[in-house]
Amino acid sequence: MAAIKYTKEVIEHFKNPKNVGEIENPDGDAIVGSPACGDQVSVSLKVKDNKIEDIKFLSYGCASNIATGSIVTELAKGKTVDEAKKLTWKDAADKLGGLPPVKVHCSVLAVDGLKAAIEDYEGKKLGVKHEKRLDEQSIIEELKSVIYPKTGNNIIDEKLVKYLKYENGKVEIEISFDETDVYKQNVLEEIDEHLNEMDGIDDIEVKVVEY
Repeated sequence: MAAIKYTKEVIEHFKNPKNVGEIENPDGDAIVGSPACGDQVSVSLKVKDNKIEDIKFLSYGCASNIATGSIVTELAKGKTVDEAKKLTWKDAADKLGGLPPVKVHCSVLAVDGLKAAIEDYEGKKLGVKHEKRLDEQSIIEELKSVIYPKTGNNIIDEKLVKYLKYENGKVEIEISFDETDVYKQNVLEEIDEHLNEMDGIDDIEVKVVEY
């Protein structure tokens, strides 16, 4: 297996990450990912006058996971809540000079952590209710956070998912890959991680169709 090549920006943020730690009595905080699957990020923040005054993160994962946690918190600090909510994984990856294809999901995880912490803030401090209805559409939206490393697009827009059904706690998915696709296992692991984080899903059946 070829060695993973990181940009100098990724290496710098990995060696000297910014905003590491936890905020005491945060206005919002969240944990996303799973150490069992290899990556986890926690984000805590303080908001003043609708701006993110301070933000911290803790990472359980690889160099890309740490570097993206560092850059996402740097990008969010000082922004209004609405501006921070608009940050994307591509903003983070671009600021780092790019990420190896198999590590793009790390930037998605860091941004998911930021947005989950903002949702927590909005719920606790502003009384905003974020309803998380579980249906096929909400599952599709969750799968848009699963990146296909070969192209950098999510697996829904890439049209890899050919069939999806949700009923009585069970999700059935059919996904298509070229039989020589080296990223297949990465994608399947990411699907499993994302769906296992959704309340109300008890059983996941993924059928792989190769061509």
